[in-house]
Amino acid sequence: MPELDLPVVDERTLDELMAATGDDPGFVWELVGTFLADTPAQVDAMTAAVEANDAAALVRPAHTLKSSSATVGAMRLSSVARELEMAARGGELEPRVRVTLGVAQTEWRTAAAAFAALLKRASGE
Repeated sequence: MPELDLPVVDERTLDELMAATGDDPGFVWELVGTFLADTPAQVDAMTAAVEANDAAALVRPAHTLKSSSATVGAMRLSSVARELEMAARGGELEPRVRVTLGVAQTEWRTAAAAFAALLKRASGE
């Protein structure tokens, strides 16, 4: 099962990303914005794959979501996506994969709300 005791958004990861970009908050928030814009397509692709019981079609969006989530610090979402990727690589989508997909959908909404709150805080609103 995914590691749901992880932070929704690990601010240390964002701090590390900030340091790696030469303390360029505009670039970091652009990266987060791209993540927020691209993630719905990954979640939709995962949903379609699970509904079609197509393990091969689940691998790529789950892998992409795992990696992009970790990059921006959405650690719980990354963990759930990893579980989906591993199940898909196993070739069999057991009934629990549907439950894990539901968790991923919830974690996506939670992460998006957390990033919105962080952006609002960073912009001084």
